Amino acid sequence: QVQLVESGGGLVQPGGSLGLSCAASVSISRLNRMGWYRQAPGTLERQLVAVILGDGIVRYGDSVKGRFTMSGDNAKNTMFLQMNNLKPEDTAVYYCYAVQLIASENIETWGQGTQVTVSS
Repeated sequence: QVQLVESGGGLVQPGGSLGLSCAASVSISRLNRMGWYRQAPGTLERQLVAVILGDGIVRYGDSVKGRFTMSGDNAKNTMFLQMNNLKPEDTAVYYCYAVQLIASENIETWGQGTQVTVSS
């Protein structure tokens, strides 16, 4: 089963930019689905940030469209999330996520999460 390790979180001022990375233990081309979710303080639900499905199209959550960009580097088995024009409401723990087909079963894996805080 794939393992995911995020990095790149931190504190940034409103309007600033931050990049997150998610290193996978297997080739990301072998993953059926991969993406980013976030969980805001005091909430139980993880919100979709961006996800890429088997068709190769990236889908973004409504609140981040036009500001966030998801990409991947197959050679480094790493996916990235570039976040621009950050807002205080973007403050959350960000998780990378992947689905891998193992023995005809789709297995979900989550990274450990990385904190992003947007504050002046």
